[in-house]
This record gives sequence, structure tokens and C-alpha cells, in this order.
Amino acid sequence: MEKTRSMTGKEQTVVLKRLLTYAKPHWKMIVAAFGLLLIMTLGDILGPVLVKIFIDDHLTPFILDNQSLAVNALIALGAGFISIQILNAVASYFQLYQFQKIALKIIQAIRVDVFQKVHSLGLKFFDRTPAGSLVSRVTNDTEAIKDMFVSVLISFVQSFFLMIGVFITMFILNVKLALFCLFTLPVLYLIMRSYRKLSSRIYSDLRERLSQLNAKLSESLQGMSIIQVFRQEKRLRKEFEDINNKHFAAGVKNLKVDALLLRPAIDLVYIAALVVVLSFFSITSLNNPVEVGVLYAFITYLDRFFEPVNQVMSRMTFFQQAIVAASRIFTLMDEKEHAPSQLSANEKSITSGDIQFDKVSFSYDGKRDVLKNISFTAKAGETVALVGHTGSGKSSIINLLMRFYEFERGDIKIDGTSIKNLEKNELRDKMGLVLQDPFLFYGTIKENIKLHKYDMTEEEVIEAAKFVQANTFIEKLEDDYDHIVTERGSTFSSGQRQLIAFARTIAYNPQILVLDEATANIDTETEEAIQVALKRMREGRTTIAIAHRLSTIQDAEQILVLHQGEIVERGNHQELLAKKGLYYKMYILQNGSGANLEDAVAQTEGVE
Repeated sequence: MEKTRSMTGKEQTVVLKRLLTYAKPHWKMIVAAFGLLLIMTLGDILGPVLVKIFIDDHLTPFILDNQSLAVNALIALGAGFISIQILNAVASYFQLYQFQKIALKIIQAIRVDVFQKVHSLGLKFFDRTPAGSLVSRVTNDTEAIKDMFVSVLISFVQSFFLMIGVFITMFILNVKLALFCLFTLPVLYLIMRSYRKLSSRIYSDLRERLSQLNAKLSESLQGMSIIQVFRQEKRLRKEFEDINNKHFAAGVKNLKVDALLLRPAIDLVYIAALVVVLSFFSITSLNNPVEVGVLYAFITYLDRFFEPVNQVMSRMTFFQQAIVAASRIFTLMDEKEHAPSQLSANEKSITSGDIQFDKVSFSYDGKRDVLKNISFTAKAGETVALVGHTGSGKSSIINLLMRFYEFERGDIKIDGTSIKNLEKNELRDKMGLVLQDPFLFYGTIKENIKLHKYDMTEEEVIEAAKFVQANTFIEKLEDDYDHIVTERGSTFSSGQRQLIAFARTIAYNPQILVLDEATANIDTETEEAIQVALKRMREGRTTIAIAHRLSTIQDAEQILVLHQGEIVERGNHQELLAKKGLYYKMYILQNGSGANLEDAVAQTEGVE
């Protein structure tokens, strides 16, 4: 991992401004909350003034000059002081509630935006980004931002109001002494600037380590069966421990900076200011009597000035975490690796389903071509099968046809129109994809077949299941179509999951059918059951099928044999066997080394 650098002040300002744009829709609530905050600040400032009046105008004359106490004035002062405290408590409750509500609304909006952004990114982005890292940004990083809106902004604004009010009041009480106390401001600024510079680098490292922890945990949970089968627990624990130790080391660095530049440093400045105030009053008392109320007020205001400073510094931890977290989120939201989009306005629709690859070449990394000058035509209603060894380019053809990746060389046309100019919704509506490892969502079987398409009736769901003969096992389950599917359909066999995926595809009635080794993980009994369904599915539909089992594509109108990204053979099953090329060798290997060409041809005579 490259060395984590510290964010500059300008970068942090840009991130903060962008973050605050999420607060604009809630400006009325924010103004109300700030109004309550201002009331609290006024209460904090007026309290010591009332105590000062009580000491200097009533208590001191009573003690030194034996003057009688003005009961009515004392009652008024006491009532005012108590009223201020009650008002402060009420305002504190409502402003805290308002800020919490605003923060939750902001985080809700950010999470939705990030989630929406992730779904707009192309598969190329996910090829290089661990899933756990994305989960960390959507959950942990947004939570850090929430802490900033709840804790930091309240503290910063309240502290700003309070510090301004305190200094104004101090100048009213004693201008010379207030000027002496101003020396603390540049010192505090230097402390805060140093903390920001040091902590931003540490927090960037800390968030990255947390992201790595989530990524490793996600990978381990998803691959638990493989980990246990191959006894990789010790290795994974060591790798997790290494990342955890680095996260711990970053946390310790953070603690050291916090311990040095937060409360201890501020307390030193506070003590220095207190020494200045007491020294001033000591020197002044040699020539003139000291007003005890003024002394009390100054010491109280110093305490009330430095307490919010301490709060601000302690909240700087949350602030730095939030800025770093927001920077990571905005980096994700600014990601340019979007899914391929429509290049020009075109309302053409897919009708017959003719597919044409015209001299298509493609590279994932821009260096090595995985497809080289691929050209073929699949006429409406035909089945074109792709066969070849692993890495020959079969799945890459599917990825380009499904518009998962952008290609620059050559063209792919459907019904004579480049897929680059077809609307993505049109492509998705008219193309059905069944993968080797089908993905099922948590929910019911019915919901997995419908995929929440609200205009699809329950009768259509059942008909789709019957079409692929999935109803046989579904109707034996408790609650049949309302049976709960666990995460990824882990309680079903691979064959059952595949049948549900077939039903889901058929329910959407696609014009073009794409099968990516759809029968690879199905047992023989299940395969025999769905071969009839597959044949029915292909009727009237253009089908592109990847197959490792050559027995499943013998009736294809055209078979393309790929090798190292090129089409090296093409033809139907019997034509390819007659060529005695790569397809012939693959067929012989799958049917036993004792077979010969004549036997192989004879075995296919009954195939339509």
C-alpha cells in the first residue's frame, strides 16, 4: 500500500464545503437549531454577570459597610439566574434533538447517493475493488460523518458564539485585561493547525486499515467452506492479525497526537491565561481596591472560554475522522468507471434478435487482448454455442454482448443497430442471462422469480416455474412459492438454485437468451429434466450458449471454437467432428480416449 499522505487545508475545505451541501435542504431546521444554540450561549454569558452584580452591588456592601440587603433586587437576581438555567436546559434539549434529526437525514441522503453510485459503476471497477472496502465506505465512513454533524458542528458553532460573547463581555468589564488575554488566540490557532496536519494523515491510514479489515473479513466469510476444506484457518488468521496490528498501530499514533495536542496543551494555555489574570489583579490591588465580582467574572469567563476550546479540540478527532471519511466517500462518488451507456439518442427496439459481431477485439487492462478480431452472426431463433478451454474468451464475448464492459474496436449489432446506440433498458428487457453460479436474493422464491416486478402476476410466476420444471421441487416445500430463500440460496442444491434462475429468466420472456455454462453445476438427473425446458426456452429466441459439456450443445446451428481469444473453428456438431480439429479432440476427451471419429459421428446421427 502506498504511503498515506496528509490532506492539505485546501483539500479539507473543499471536502467540508461539499459535505455541507447536503445540509442545504434542511436550512430551516438548521436556523431554528442555531437560534436555540444562541439562546443557550446568551444564558451562559448572562449567568456570571448576574453573579457579579450580586457580589459587587449587594454582598460586598453588606459585608464591608453593613448595608442592608435589597430583598426585592436579590429575588429578582435569583429568579433571573434560575430562569436562565431552566431556559438553557429546555433550549439544550430541543437544539440537540434538532441537530440529531438533521444529521440522520443527511447521512440517509449520503448513503442513498453512495448506494446508487455503486450500482451505476461498471464491472471493471468491481474487478479491482474488494467488496468489503465498499461496505466499509457505505457503513463505517458514513457513520463517522454523522458524528461530525451531531457532535462537531454543534460544538464548533456553540463554542464560536460563546467565545465571541465571552470576549465582548470581558472587554466591557476591563479592556486592558481583555487585551492581555488575547495572546491565547494565536497560540490556540497554532495548536489546532498542528493537530489538523498530523491527525489527517493518521486518520487516512486508520480508515484505510479499517477498510482492509472489512475486506478481509468479507472474503473469509464468503470463502469459509474453501478455507476449512483446505485448512487455511491459520494463514487467514495470520493475515487478519497483520492487518489488525497495523490498524492498532495507527490507532496508537492517533492516541499519542490526541494526548499531546488536545486537553494537555489547551490546559497549559489556560493556566498561563489564569496567571495573567491573577497577576493583573494582584498588581492592581496594591494601589486600588479589587472588585471581587469582576475577579470572579473574569475567572469564570476564562473557564467558560477554555471549556469550549477544549470541547472543540476534543471534537477535532471526530472532525478529522469525518473529513477523511467524507473524502473517501466522495472519491467513490467521483469514480469515472461507469457502466457503458448509450452513446446516441436512439429509440430503436429489439424485435427479431439478430446478433452480429463484426471484427471485435477487446482487452480488460488495455495491454493484452483477450478477444481478437471476433466475427460471427447469430440469426433470429438460432443457437450459437461457444466452446473452448478456460481463458479462451468465451465469457468475454458474453460480457461485451451484455454491455457489461465497453469495447473500442469492432462493433456488435442487434437487428442491425450497434448495441452502443441501444438504450440500456431495451437491452436488459430483451436479453435474459443465466450464469453458471446463479445468485439468489434473500426473500421468497416468488420474489426471486419476479425480482419485484410488480405487474407480474402470481400465475405468471407459477407458469414460469412449470415451464422449466422447477415447480416439482418448489411445491414440495413448506409454503411452496412463499418459501424463504436464505442468503445466496444456501439451503438449496446447485440444481435447485439454477432452476429458480431459469424460471426468473423465462418469467421476463427475453428475445435473446444468454447461457453461461448454465448446466455446468447441475446433476445428471436435474440436467435431463431441464434439457427439455432449455430446448423450449430456445424456441423462437436467439441463444448464445457457453458450454463445457459438448453433449448439451450438439443441436446448435453454429458452434464457435475459441482458442486464445480467436475463433479457430466454426460449424455445426457434425461438421466440426469431421474436421478432426480442436473440437474433435475436446469431444474425444469428454467421451473417453478409446472413441474414434466414426464412433463419435455415429453417436450424433440421431441429433436434430
